[in-house]
Amino acid sequence: MKTLKKSLIWTCLLTTVLLLNSCNPIEDDSNSSSLLIIESILGQNAEGEEANFLQSDVLKADSVFADTAMASVRAATLDPVPRLGSSQYNDIMVTRYTVSYSRTDGKNTPGIDVPYPFEGSLSVLAKVGSSTSFNFIVVREVAKLEPPLVHLATGRAEGVLTCTAKIDFYGHDLTNKKVKATGYLTIHFANYVDEGSSSAAGEILAGK
Repeated sequence: MKTLKKSLIWTCLLTTVLLLNSCNPIEDDSNSSSLLIIESILGQNAEGEEANFLQSDVLKADSVFADTAMASVRAATLDPVPRLGSSQYNDIMVTRYTVSYSRTDGKNTPGIDVPYPFEGSLSVLAKVGSSTSFNFIVVREVAKLEPPLVHLATGRAEGVLTCTAKIDFYGHDLTNKKVKATGYLTIHFANYVDEGSSSAAGEILAGK
């Protein structure tokens, strides 16, 4: 009888230890106990007003400019009610991002059908329980000097080129465990009408 009682006690103790360890976010060396949530990614329309898409002008006042978007993110714990509670170790430092483009018609060759993908650096702290917003470049200036966007600016292509930008954000929680989140933004590329443009635009882009 005593042996049975001892066995039950040891079983209960072992179960308790395992439960505590499995719920301890700091002791989990293989996976983060936090996740990065993208609440929104916003661009601007041709008038410069905030929108849930981006109208990218490939040539504005005879010059090319990078386009930015604004992301709103927050950190959260995988367990909505963590046994040990959340702490600063659950916050996430976002350190870099990548942007790649695609089209719905399946023509997705970079430098021919869509702009080249690229990577950028960030230093943004996303805290648990609060939103953080930041701007980042979603279309580089150089993309507007290369096919296919340069064709829109010089008149070798007409209309609007619509792409989906896939944005991957990378970072780590404050125990240095990696996290990743993915968001999307629709971009409409065109040579939108603007004041101050001139007929010399095509020559500038062609290097004449």
